[in-house]
Amino acid sequence: MNKRSWLIYLHHCQSVTNLMLRKILFNWDHLGPIDTWSDHEIKTILRLSHQRFAQFKIELERPSMNEIEKEYQNNHIQIVTILDDDYPFLLKKIFDPPIVLYVKGSRSFLNDHKLLSVVGTRHPSSYAKKCMEKVLLPLVKEKWTIVSGLAIGVDTLAHHIGLKSKTIAVLGSGLYHPYPSQNQPLFEEIARKHVVISEYPPSRYPRKWQFPERNRIISGLSKATIIVEAKERSGSLITADQALEQGREVLAIPGSILEPNARGTNKLIQQGAKLVMDSDDILSEIRY
Repeated sequence: MNKRSWLIYLHHCQSVTNLMLRKILFNWDHLGPIDTWSDHEIKTILRLSHQRFAQFKIELERPSMNEIEKEYQNNHIQIVTILDDDYPFLLKKIFDPPIVLYVKGSRSFLNDHKLLSVVGTRHPSSYAKKCMEKVLLPLVKEKWTIVSGLAIGVDTLAHHIGLKSKTIAVLGSGLYHPYPSQNQPLFEEIARKHVVISEYPPSRYPRKWQFPERNRIISGLSKATIIVEAKERSGSLITADQALEQGREVLAIPGSILEPNARGTNKLIQQGAKLVMDSDDILSEIRY
């Protein structure tokens, strides 16, 4: 197998993490394919315990990926690796880019220049909904692409607005198990007309820890992330932190001081996030 095929193959191994794939890539040119490494090299470079090493060795002996790749083709699932020319160029610049992405839909959207990530509470107020329409609708009329995470609440609203132009849904589970289940129709529409991506193999079920991991992709795909409503401790603020670590712009819509779901966004503004009142505030922060 060539390097790309090995990455895809290894990505399906339960014992292999994104960090391990990065180490394998880094050492590939002077050590060669992973199946030529000595046991000592595997243990030392990948820092595996005896138990994990034993599991890894078993998984290396699995059958080829031919049947799985054929299944993906039948289900219109594309695979993009960090070695591919059309890997999302902004995502590639972050500290820990996913080595492999699974894609349903128009993968060319991932390299659009006018991308905006939108996150927020699962329980948005009517005020937040009106603000989203005011801020985002002028952008989609100008063919901006809206990136979000398919969660209920702000994510769902963002995708519905994005359907008028382009939208990208980033899952915290495999493509066979979109979460939450009530957004299955939305998932299908985005996959059919826009694009859905995941860094997890399609058969992976949703797990709690995968969603904070997923957030770095939401922020990493675009030059800016806008937080609509968020509590002081929320996944949206994790996404904001990751955007800052990635050197991207963080924007926030101000909310009522009486609204608990706005305390996080208001604090972000106190800490220096760009206060957004209309689409021009976003355009003034992003160069494309």
